[in-house]
Order: sequence, then structure tokens, then C-alpha cells
Amino acid sequence: MILCGANSYEQKFYFDSACASLPQQVKDELKILCVTFVEDVGGILTVELDDASGDVRLSVRADEADYLFDEVGSELKIKQMQVQRRELFEALRAYYRVFFLHMSPEEAAAQDED
Repeated sequence: MILCGANSYEQKFYFDSACASLPQQVKDELKILCVTFVEDVGGILTVELDDASGDVRLSVRADEADYLFDEVGSELKIKQMQVQRRELFEALRAYYRVFFLHMSPEEAAAQDED
């Protein structure tokens, strides 16, 4: 499931309306994260939630003809975001497990301990 994404080519941001119940502060933080990323390195960034586990993945891709895209910089920036935004991504995983996989909060937390 693609939660949100930003596209530097079309200068657009996308947010999946299925997750409209997320707090506005979280939505804003995701928008800033995505837009800042594509402004810095270019390409298209998507924040995805694994359908089975709710794990958060950051995926980036670029057009073949985009010679300005910084592939190494994008990988480094993703690693940096994963560390700096760890709590946000953990909260998103718990949200997905509770609201989409219909787990109890306790079950969602127990999956992280496994």
C-alpha cells in the first residue's frame, strides 16, 4: 500500500485517502519528509506499508533520462530518515496493524518484539 509520495518531475504530493484518519500532524510530517527529499535529490519517493506486516518502506526511483538524480545521495538520505524518523515509522506500522490488519494494540506491539 502506498501511503504517500512526492514526485519532483510533476511537483506533486500524493496521500492515500484510506489513511485520512491519521492525525493532521503526522500527515504534515509525511508531506514535509517527502517533499524535502525530492527537492534535495530529485526523483520520486513513496512511503509504502507492507500489506502483510505493516512495515514501512521508503522507495525511490528516477526517470532514466534524469542525469541530475543523485542515486548515492538518495540512499544516504533514506538511511538518515530511517534513523531520524524511527518513531514516526513505528507509529505508522502500529497504525496500519490496528486499523487495516485489525490487530489489537497489544498484538501489534507483540509483533515488533518477535
